[in-house]
Amino acid sequence: MNNCTVYETLNIVGKKWSLLILLELFRGNAKEKRFNELKKGLNGITPKILSLRLSELEDQELIEKRVDDSKVPIKCQYSLTKSGEDFIHIIQEIKDWGLRWKFDKPECAYTLCKQCKLALK
Repeated sequence: MNNCTVYETLNIVGKKWSLLILLELFRGNAKEKRFNELKKGLNGITPKILSLRLSELEDQELIEKRVDDSKVPIKCQYSLTKSGEDFIHIIQEIKDWGLRWKFDKPECAYTLCKQCKLALK
C-alpha cells in the first residue's frame, strides 16, 4: 500500500486543515494572503498548526511563500501555485459530492467557492 498513489496523495493533502487552507487561499479576489488573513478565515485553527500546514503545503509545491524583507516588519504572502490551483477542482468535486449525497444547502449549490461567505460564519 505504501506505493499507492491515493495513499501518497492523501498523505500530502489529507491532514486536518490542509484542504481548508487551500480553499481559503482560493477564496476572494486577492491572489495572495498574509498569515493573519488566513488565520482569520480559518475559524479554530491555531497559529502553530497553520504555520506547520503552510510549511508542508509549500514543501509539496501546492502553495508558495513570498517574503518582502525590504521593510520592517517583514511581510510574508502566500498564494496557490499552478498545482494548488489545479487541486481546487478536486475540492469543488468534494463539494459537489457533499451536495449530491449528504447536504441540502441550496445557498452552497448556487455559489462559487471563490465568492463563498458561508465559510466565514
